[in-house]
Amino acid sequence: MKTLFLVRHAKSSWGDPALPDHDRPLNERGLHDVAAMGKRLAQRDVKPDVVLTSTAIRALATAEQIAKTLDIKHKHIVVDERLYAAPASELLGVIHELDDKLKRVMLVAHNPGLTELAHHFSSEITHMPTCAIAEFRFAATSWVDVGKAGSAEVVFDYPKKA
Repeated sequence: MKTLFLVRHAKSSWGDPALPDHDRPLNERGLHDVAAMGKRLAQRDVKPDVVLTSTAIRALATAEQIAKTLDIKHKHIVVDERLYAAPASELLGVIHELDDKLKRVMLVAHNPGLTELAHHFSSEITHMPTCAIAEFRFAATSWVDVGKAGSAEVVFDYPKKA
């Protein structure tokens, strides 16, 4: 069984129009939402083996806050430049390269690629709002097989979900 958590970064600031997209930080709502979503994961006793994150400031801040809330050591946060603005096919390629010793992986990235990948795994997910988390449990023994067979279980949560 392989469990994959797809996390869209929390809401970012557009306050400085001169700031490159890659360098935009989280805004107040983003900071609030990532703290709330981290707590929801903690209440469910979620504990990924590794957190893969885009190099973008907003994604890295999201990953670090969730990891802190879940008591995941910093050494288990892996920054991967391929995740920044990646299409679904590239995200899936990164997943297929994962070490099969890992059972639970969290991937923090961006739209539209993240929504496309989540929709690929579950047609019920048509949009990943900021700070949304889609959890997929695959009946697979290797990450290479993820996405080839249907997911066994899907949990979809986001900040404005009741």
